[in-house]
Amino acid sequence: MWKKIFGKSATQKNEVTPVDIERSRLPRHVAVIMDGNGRWAKGQGFLRTVGHRAGVDTLHDILDTAIDLKLEVLTVYAFSTENWKRPHDEVDFLMRLFSEYLDKEEREMHEKNVRIRFIGRVDELTPELIRRVRHAEELMKNNTGVHFCVAVNYGGQDEICRAVQGLAGKVQAGELSPEEITPELFQASLDTKELPPVDLVIRTSGDMRLSNFLLWQAAYAEFWFTETNWPDFKPECFMEALRDYASRERRFGGIKEK
Repeated sequence: MWKKIFGKSATQKNEVTPVDIERSRLPRHVAVIMDGNGRWAKGQGFLRTVGHRAGVDTLHDILDTAIDLKLEVLTVYAFSTENWKRPHDEVDFLMRLFSEYLDKEEREMHEKNVRIRFIGRVDELTPELIRRVRHAEELMKNNTGVHFCVAVNYGGQDEICRAVQGLAGKVQAGELSPEEITPELFQASLDTKELPPVDLVIRTSGDMRLSNFLLWQAAYAEFWFTETNWPDFKPECFMEALRDYASRERRFGGIKEK
């Protein structure tokens, strides 16, 4: 039954759609709002927790696709600062699921040269989860493949406030003048300071909003929305989003000369 629910066995190799996009047309940084686990579960007659587990399988496949495509950065919205408002049992389940995911996946990610990092208020997670997160980051810190960025206990407004507080503290200490604060300096104060700006934001499950995700980084991002719930978001869907991105003309506020 579980194979029927999740679509494939744990050992089954995911088949990636052949790359038919010029490498220069691929985005450097793709950010994904993984929405619809609960809606998928409800539609299947299952508990929401089953939807979250199915969503983990989808994440595995999409990360594998990003690896095969040699994308530079994949950032996923795993848990927002607002998600603490969810039922206590669901939040506890999600925290355990994060730990299970790292236990199961970190060795394979390391072997595939993935570099993982976590952004947000990570230090407010449970001690055990913090330990698992830091272990994974340390294990993969020297890898040079896909930079896999996981936003957990993350909110874009909170990130911006923390960056402002840090810069204000430097001004107060006389280390910095207000006139020296530039967009580049502000960017260097964010959780994503080592990453390029977001080129493409993908959101599943039909909602068309950012939901407090990478507000600064996505200033000039392209957006791609789908009605598909996250557990049903296959590599073919990911490729469809990338093809659509590759067909767009990005002007960054300017115009293209004919």
